[in-house]
Amino acid sequence: MKFKISALSVLFFTGAFAQNIQNNPGSNHGNRFEQMGTIFPTPNVYRTASGAPGQAYWQNRADYDITAYLDEDKRNLKGSETVTYHNNSPDDLDYIWLQLDENQQSTTKKADYQSSSFIPRATNDQQLKVTEIPVKDNGYGVNLEKVTDAAGNPLKYTVNKTMMRIDLPKMLKKGEKFIFKIDWNYNIPNRIKMGGRGGYENFAEDGNDLYTITQWFPRMCVYSDFQGWQNHQFTGRGEFALVFGNYKVSMNVPADHIIGGTGECKNYDQVLSSEQLSRYRKSQTSTEPVEIVTLDEAKKAEKSHSKQRKTWVFEAKDVRDFAWTASRKFVWDAMGVTIPENNNKVMAMSFYPKEAYNLYRKYSTKAIAHTIKTYSEFTIPYPYPVAQSVEAANGMEYPMICFNYGRTEKDGTYSEGTKNGMIGVVIHEVGHNFFPMIINSDERQWSWMDEGLNTFTEYLTEERWDNKFPSKRGPAWTIVDYMKLPKDQLEPIMSNSENIIQFGPNAYSKPATGLNILRETIMGRDLFDKAFKTYSKRWAFKHPEPADFFRTMEDASGEDLDWFWRGWFYGTDPVDIAIDKVTVATPDLTALREAGEMKYKVDRPLQNEFEDISKIRNREDKSITFAVEKDKSLQDFYYRYDRGMETVDNSKEIVLKTEGTEPLDKKDQERLKNYNAYQIDFVNKGGLVMPIIIEFTFEDGSKLRDRSAAQIWRQNEKKVSKTFFFEKKIKSIQLDPMRETADIDTSNNLWSSDSSTVETSKFQVFKQRQEGAVRGGASGRVNPMQAGGKKK
Repeated sequence: MKFKISALSVLFFTGAFAQNIQNNPGSNHGNRFEQMGTIFPTPNVYRTASGAPGQAYWQNRADYDITAYLDEDKRNLKGSETVTYHNNSPDDLDYIWLQLDENQQSTTKKADYQSSSFIPRATNDQQLKVTEIPVKDNGYGVNLEKVTDAAGNPLKYTVNKTMMRIDLPKMLKKGEKFIFKIDWNYNIPNRIKMGGRGGYENFAEDGNDLYTITQWFPRMCVYSDFQGWQNHQFTGRGEFALVFGNYKVSMNVPADHIIGGTGECKNYDQVLSSEQLSRYRKSQTSTEPVEIVTLDEAKKAEKSHSKQRKTWVFEAKDVRDFAWTASRKFVWDAMGVTIPENNNKVMAMSFYPKEAYNLYRKYSTKAIAHTIKTYSEFTIPYPYPVAQSVEAANGMEYPMICFNYGRTEKDGTYSEGTKNGMIGVVIHEVGHNFFPMIINSDERQWSWMDEGLNTFTEYLTEERWDNKFPSKRGPAWTIVDYMKLPKDQLEPIMSNSENIIQFGPNAYSKPATGLNILRETIMGRDLFDKAFKTYSKRWAFKHPEPADFFRTMEDASGEDLDWFWRGWFYGTDPVDIAIDKVTVATPDLTALREAGEMKYKVDRPLQNEFEDISKIRNREDKSITFAVEKDKSLQDFYYRYDRGMETVDNSKEIVLKTEGTEPLDKKDQERLKNYNAYQIDFVNKGGLVMPIIIEFTFEDGSKLRDRSAAQIWRQNEKKVSKTFFFEKKIKSIQLDPMRETADIDTSNNLWSSDSSTVETSKFQVFKQRQEGAVRGGASGRVNPMQAGGKKK
């Protein structure tokens, strides 16, 4: 039998309207459904109310020409850069800001944003150090050798921890460019011991280093319409805000090193052997990864330690950063990938030491290809010519290149957990090419705009990789443990990166989960996917802010999501919706309502009982002419009666007839006898509103689901009730059966028919008339003429 959730439109139920008012008192209305207009920044010519860039949108640009020299013996990097900075803003600039991120590794130059510290229960001898006051210089950080203009004239500059201000010799006006040069060097830190995103890892067994060269050159800060200079200090957590530009980078390294970097290498014919160059060309059209540098060649190179030098030249267009890696330990494989949406030919490439060979040789390059194809489907077509994954025992992302982890045991075996972790991190870090490398948000301020959006798209990509992939971030149920933490351990997603206690759940998991709930439960896949792609397309190669994302998601979908942004992104309340009570009612099919009368007397004034000050002053104002006084044809009986020009006999009554009801015939009684009404009372214990999803299980074992949008809470955010009518008896009611809403307490989500919370009652059923139930116009003012009106 086919079930229907019925409102019984053919039946007339008494008291329904009054009961609705009783259950939804206006005094319980909060602000969860109020609009975000007072919180979002005011739209302007740069950023519109639709979430799109405005007609006057602008952003500045920086082009770099860099040379680098890697001294492996001293573990020192020496660099020289020529920067061309383009002022596309409407403002004149008298100084510019650059980032010296490597100063974070210095004991004396870093930002040094400290947190509380406590005596440890246990520690090791390396961590146990005598507190030094004042702190001694550890020798790390950027050493500036020369800062000049294009002609070689020294420029005045100031270094403030991880930021550097250059005072311009003259005002940089709108539309102008400024060219300057910087020479610098720094000691490369041991990344494994000191931490951080860049540095070297030493392999003691063979005496070789693996270098990840990141945040390594003085980089321009962003100057924007919404903030001015983004020159907040780099503390090691909140990542980067960077401008787009073109790069030409030359890297001089030991001759036996292999380099991977942002962009395309322009001189493979000079740095590769003829066999390696032949393999590279073969890989461009291969559908399977081809080893360009083989495992045997990498093992042989580990023993060489060449004292000769080679220079690798890379170029990259429209990127916001440049990173590279170098080591003689690398195996290098590659294959060509075509992006269907734009027919872009991409080289997917992986670099890894022998310690990761059995994992990376099999999975890395194919995971790259899968990632850029899947992300292209959900966001924008991948526009760059290269995508690279480097095994470097960490996870970090840069344009066209990323660093990942996933090594085997010494015998080449690996666990399933290691494999899945390796695939997941490759997908995540390669995915960062889209967020924030192309959709270029401000990571220093809003970590969630790249980490959260990327983690969400990573989840979609993992699902396309393997339907049973054990994703830990994205599904609603995985965020529950975080959401149920005490409030003093939580911050809104809309918090600055530096101020978050639970950084991983807040910046990665919660926003990713929220987007998945939007897609699967609130908006639906079609609406969500269109809106998400619209945001990606609008803000590709631009600088979006949170309101641009929120507004675009609503603008492209036609869904009012302000309640969701307010609760999930700006609040810390969890979801905890409970079934409070279920009332079961059976029909009374024989009840009758007798016909009757309603009597009225015309004994009340028909004008307002009190004349306010406006009416009095308007009468006193001789310049005002009232329409009904000017045009006599408008002065009908009511006008004259209200002003005492006509009277009525107040002793008479108006009698209005009300209709009775007709009993149901035997056929209708038989048809409706098995109907039962179920009123389910829900309470919002957590505070965060969500759709109500119910699964009914009937006594015959059949099931049925009902979904109510979150707007059911709009008039009462604390409790709501829903009534259903079925011809079968319900055995149990399950709230949120698929755990779609991140409900933190599922123990109050189940009701069964043998529960002690069952209440029973009856409801009356009458046959509905086609015409109104009450005749005679009893819903408005009484016509004085019916009471015998007379002219005075």
